[in-house]
Amino acid sequence: MCQFKNINSMSFAEYKELIEHGDTAIIFLGHDSMFPVSIQQGGQTQTKYGVIRHSSDLIGKKYGSKVTCSKGGWVYILYPTPELWTMNLPHRTQILYSTDISIITMMLELKPGSVVCESGTGSGSLSHAIIRTVAPTGHLYTVEFHQQRAEKAMEEFQQHKVSHLVTVKNQDVCKEGFGVSDIADAVFLDIPSPWEAIRHAKSALKSEDQHLVNFLLLRRLMVVESALSHPALSKSREHA
Repeated sequence: MCQFKNINSMSFAEYKELIEHGDTAIIFLGHDSMFPVSIQQGGQTQTKYGVIRHSSDLIGKKYGSKVTCSKGGWVYILYPTPELWTMNLPHRTQILYSTDISIITMMLELKPGSVVCESGTGSGSLSHAIIRTVAPTGHLYTVEFHQQRAEKAMEEFQQHKVSHLVTVKNQDVCKEGFGVSDIADAVFLDIPSPWEAIRHAKSALKSEDQHLVNFLLLRRLMVVESALSHPALSKSREHA
């Protein structure tokens, strides 16, 4: 459950009512047209409906407000949930979308207070969703092999005020593991050769109630389940 606050900083793990300097907000023009923006005192954002002036049009207004642009058109200013971030984030890799994320969250049995290990971080789509789920007392340990992706992910976590809930490591999980032992409630692997990281996943997991999900296996299971439920297969069974 999101917490409602009126504080001087926004967080992807909480919610507040008023737009303030330094926030990340989502400019919503339509279901197929939206983008994130960093709110700055004196800043401006150009849209197809004209200019939005941050100081006069946004700061101090409530999230969800309908804002009129300089050409007379209007947009909505939305609070950046992990779902909206998934739809608008800068793609550094292929990403997981909300449908897959919901299944992964269920299979890992995540809840507030859970400790999770993830590899790889990629563009941070799943990471943001995990962080919100385990907040306020849980933690995410996420490993990214690519240095620039790891650095950018940490920068975004800091901007989104969730860095206290996540530790980013730039290393090869197959060779160096997650850097933690006997601490995780769940491990998620989305890497090219997940079998090479199994021993490190086992080391990171607590001895009881272990939950390990390999995304490649998950996708294959979903494909098999879909194929088995196909009408053509059902008819062939009837005639068998």
